[in-house]
Amino acid sequence: MKASRLLSILTTLQARGRATATELASENEVSLRTIYRDIDALSAAGVPVYSERGADGGYRLLDGYRTRLNGLSAKEAEALFMIGLAGPAADLGLGAVMATAENKLLSAIPAALRDSAAQTRGRFHLDAPAWFTEAEQPAHLPDIANAVWEQRALRIRYQSWKGEKHRVVEPLGIVLKSGAWYLVGQVDGMPRTYRISRILDLTVLDQPFERRADFDLEAYWRAGTQRLEADLHQNRAVVSLSPMGIKLLDAFVPPFVRASMQIEDTANAKGWRKATMPVGSNWQACVQMLQFGAEIEVLDPPDLRAQMTEIATALHATYARQTGTRLTEPGTVPSRDARERPLDGPLDRRRP
Repeated sequence: MKASRLLSILTTLQARGRATATELASENEVSLRTIYRDIDALSAAGVPVYSERGADGGYRLLDGYRTRLNGLSAKEAEALFMIGLAGPAADLGLGAVMATAENKLLSAIPAALRDSAAQTRGRFHLDAPAWFTEAEQPAHLPDIANAVWEQRALRIRYQSWKGEKHRVVEPLGIVLKSGAWYLVGQVDGMPRTYRISRILDLTVLDQPFERRADFDLEAYWRAGTQRLEADLHQNRAVVSLSPMGIKLLDAFVPPFVRASMQIEDTANAKGWRKATMPVGSNWQACVQMLQFGAEIEVLDPPDLRAQMTEIATALHATYARQTGTRLTEPGTVPSRDARERPLDGPLDRRRP
């Protein structure tokens, strides 16, 4: 509709300060001719919008012009309150700022939308940490957040897997992943990722830096996550899964692995199906496979199967000393009751 489009153009110019006709046409999904007519309509209505020529040209509002636009729809108001993440904001040192901003928003919107906003906050909650883990609250997080905003370099002492390291980092952004906070910073012109809870000491330097105009934090993080998943699963294993094992894939196998698995359609007489899946090192693969109990059998590669056999034999020896049980014949599957008994407890606690 024309009215909503005019409001969209006005709020865009007010927020950005300048926009070209091409940008406005693309964002509003209309032709350039329509944008030209809309600009004329805004001018006729008394809105001080004017055009500038040249490479840096476009449409602008008269300096200092502001309009009070309270015409939020119910869905728009709900969306604004959905992004009010109180926990992460407080961790960043912005809890009071967030509360003030929400109060200002509440006072600006119509009374009918205030009830809708309250319902949104009461019905939706973000719990960022993974199950059975606690959210990190690193001591240096607020200082890092300020350095990101102010584009100030950081001198850090960092505990990596290989030992302590000293770095001067140009902070590009902060990421919250499964309750853990990460700093993405530039070192010698290359972006690096640091887990903030492992930063032992930190000093904000009086050393400003220019943020790379082409750096996209979301794209960098997404590419890094995909690369890490691929690096951690460079090998392949052939396994046989029971019907219960197939059901347990969602609980015990990461999405990256499930998406790359090849599961045969046909099953044997007992319902077991063969599958090929990406795995990491033999030890990592064993840890993952052992979660399935007797619902999985490693068929290939031989060294992984041998290591699973070694671990299973050692486990049996440990428990046999206390219970006096004997090792079953190779390939013998425990009874249905024995296989399903552990799932009544640990599995429910793992995946509520």
